[in-house]
Amino acid sequence: MLEQIVNFIKSTGYLNITIGQALMILVAFVLLYLAIKKEYEPLLLVPISFGILLANIPLADLMEEGGFLYWIYQGVKLDIYPPLIFLGVGVMTDFGPLIANPKSLLLGAAAQFGIFTSFLGASLLGFNFKEAASIGIIGGADGPTAIFLTSKLAPHLLGAVAISAYSYMALVPIIQPPIMRLFTTKKERQVTMEQLRPVSKTEKIIFPIIVTVLASFLVPDATALIGCLMLGNLFRECGVTERLSKTAQNELINIITIFLGVTVGATANAENFLRVETIKIIILGLAAFAVGTAAGVLLGKLMYYLSGGKVNPLVGSAGVSAVPMAARVSQVVAQKEKPGNFILMHAMGPNVAGVIGSAIVAGVLLSLYGG
Repeated sequence: MLEQIVNFIKSTGYLNITIGQALMILVAFVLLYLAIKKEYEPLLLVPISFGILLANIPLADLMEEGGFLYWIYQGVKLDIYPPLIFLGVGVMTDFGPLIANPKSLLLGAAAQFGIFTSFLGASLLGFNFKEAASIGIIGGADGPTAIFLTSKLAPHLLGAVAISAYSYMALVPIIQPPIMRLFTTKKERQVTMEQLRPVSKTEKIIFPIIVTVLASFLVPDATALIGCLMLGNLFRECGVTERLSKTAQNELINIITIFLGVTVGATANAENFLRVETIKIIILGLAAFAVGTAAGVLLGKLMYYLSGGKVNPLVGSAGVSAVPMAARVSQVVAQKEKPGNFILMHAMGPNVAGVIGSAIVAGVLLSLYGG
């Protein structure tokens, strides 16, 4: 009997925990605090943080073959979850501002510049091209896209990349404003833009179909993301699939978010996460996000001059894919400079363009390095 008790005690996690596992559990606690207390992307950081906690419970082996989370993780490994997230995002996205002002597509494209800058930086720091591409995509500020690409090119970096991507998405209101003010003058930030033209229902129905064809033919590897994004938007706009629209933006995306968050977090075990490379990824991800924001603002500044002062450069910062938070940040900064100035809808154009842009860039990187 005594021997059985001793064996049981030896089999508990308390006697088998490593320093690395203890540190990762602390990381999980910190992220849970930020998600719950500070409300930093709680719908994503809560499941991700809890996944980190579960992955670092000694002897639980939930991510080992046959374990509970191992089977759920197959949806990440087989690239099922990110496109389904995009399906829900498409239903919740209004592409009207982009249709009304197609030039905002350029701002969304400019904000992807941070991806390539970070890609080069990662390459110089010793990461191979597949790893560098996975790190660079953090600059798009699009969690599902980062997971989609990293799971194919560098799955061993998935935990660090996903946590970095979602953390920076949550920190958009803190990271972006100083960069926006650095590259603009007070006069530029006070520009009031003309109201966008009305967009017809026909335009909104045709748009997702045309984008699917054009983007998918251009970058076939992006078809899963672009196709699901546009299918969801078609559900929203066509007016005859209300039940599908409600399911995609509620039950479906909520279930997939839980599965995706917990299993991605569970890839961040101590062995994979507590490495020097993780610090490099976090720094490079921040640099990518900052450069993308700056590139969008600078192109917005160029448009300001070319338009004779009719474009507020702040809308350029919304070109990163953090929808709709980046657009809201543009609005907040503009209103602080000039109370009553309303540029939110103008910022939504580059914002939704950034979602399309980051998916296309991911497809390009996948076609180049996915072989």
